[in-house]
Amino acid sequence: MVDTSKRTKGRCSIINHYYSVTICTENRMQLFCDFDSSCLIMRELHFFSHSGNLKTICFSLMPDHLHWLFQLRNTDDLSKVIGQFKSITTIKLNRYLLSSGKIWQANFYDHKLRSDDDLLNQARYIVANPLRAGLVKSVGDYPFWNCVYLN
Repeated sequence: MVDTSKRTKGRCSIINHYYSVTICTENRMQLFCDFDSSCLIMRELHFFSHSGNLKTICFSLMPDHLHWLFQLRNTDDLSKVIGQFKSITTIKLNRYLLSSGKIWQANFYDHKLRSDDDLLNQARYIVANPLRAGLVKSVGDYPFWNCVYLN
């Protein structure tokens, strides 16, 4: 059993604050090399951004993890929002893959941003992640990201 107490100890969620979250797949499975699987996750990101509980600033869906920057809106429970996202995407992805079992690791990494400068720097970092990972030569060549600053 994984000890989650260190990861969640001191976690504080505040309405209208910005959070950078990283969610990894179980055993770092490379599930998001498949276009349809990636689109399924991106549709759920879009849905969650329009649910009222958060506003997505940017995301980058990597082959085995998700970087997601958002502002909490109508809830102060970051863990609940991430839990709902993981639950829904697990059900839908398992249905698509005709499989069952875990899709995501139990934990996630989060960072509450402190300033507008931090927000912009974090957005740049997330968008450039596929480039740094060597997946593409240009950020524009990677199909599984979005950023409100570039719309």
